Amino acid sequence: MIKIAHRGNIDGPDPSTENHPEHLVKVISLGFDVEVDVWVTGGEIFLGHDEPTYKVTAEYLESISAHAWYHCKNLLALEYFLSEMPELNFFWHEEDRFTLTSKGHIWTYPGQPFTSRSVIVDLSADNLQKYQNIPYGVCTDYPGA
Repeated sequence: MIKIAHRGNIDGPDPSTENHPEHLVKVISLGFDVEVDVWVTGGEIFLGHDEPTYKVTAEYLESISAHAWYHCKNLLALEYFLSEMPELNFFWHEEDRFTLTSKGHIWTYPGQPFTSRSVIVDLSADNLQKYQNIPYGVCTDYPGA
């Protein structure tokens, strides 16, 4: 089971570092995958949860792509990935119970049933061992737990 750091969080929510490009690289170097919020606006790429915050390049997205799960936050981001970077791992959702990522994984909202192809979103501080290696991965604010 892979552990995905939600917005790059590893020890709980930290709005000051969430989606920060340098922080995401650091978290990947610690052995975690990262869920990254991506916006495209005015022809430029940004990271940020509630709004476009950190301007990045396509080269940056490619440089971390082996360990990144790109959460498209607006329609232009989804269109950008589909047309310019279809080989990367991306998805769009809001409060859907399930959504399919571009790599064929089932992004699963908290509390929903799951399979061996699921990535469960569980933002609690509970011990992740409760999943007993059944899902493909868990996206959490506490991947080191």
